[in-house]
Amino acid sequence: MLWPVCLAECKLRPMNHDDVMREFREAGALLEGHFILSSGLHSPLFFQKAFVFMDPARTERLCAALAAKARAAFGAIDVVVAPALGAIIPGYETARALGARALFMEREDGKFRLRRGFAIAPEERVLLVEDVITTGLSVGECLEGLAAQRAQIAGIACLIDRSGGRTELSIPLIALAQIDAPTYRPDALPPELAALPAIKPGSRGLAP
Repeated sequence: MLWPVCLAECKLRPMNHDDVMREFREAGALLEGHFILSSGLHSPLFFQKAFVFMDPARTERLCAALAAKARAAFGAIDVVVAPALGAIIPGYETARALGARALFMEREDGKFRLRRGFAIAPEERVLLVEDVITTGLSVGECLEGLAAQRAQIAGIACLIDRSGGRTELSIPLIALAQIDAPTYRPDALPPELAALPAIKPGSRGLAP
């Protein structure tokens, strides 16, 4: 298989943690305040990925680096699957760098499924791609949906793992950057966070 130029260049200049965080800072995607995450947890830090993904060149750099790291960890990939809505763009770009097909999962009756006629052959190796992981809830739900398809899941890849590596998943996970961002249950907020108005900027809960 002929690998795209962006992936070859990324192998020569792999991104480290500082490189990834710099990309997010320069995009204005690191927000501070009081945020309700898609998991329902509260945090003083939010990654507004849309500010990154509105820049095609920046998105290509990050996803080419993610593709290179995923291929080094998991080998050849045939299909990249991403959960809608937020991970569709990085899933597509990572698939492009890998020379793989790009699919996405959507919620149907409250569960992630492949829709729109998407299908995965039993022999195809699948990479599940997320943008930012906090608890791994969406990833776990996607894994359940893919198990129903009898998909051969090679691994999971994300741009940022904000759990500090504590997310427990049944499939190996790699991340371009890993941080330990504080999160709190709604009934256990520190006073300084509770004093700020809460904002819920994520996409979970939007109508399909």
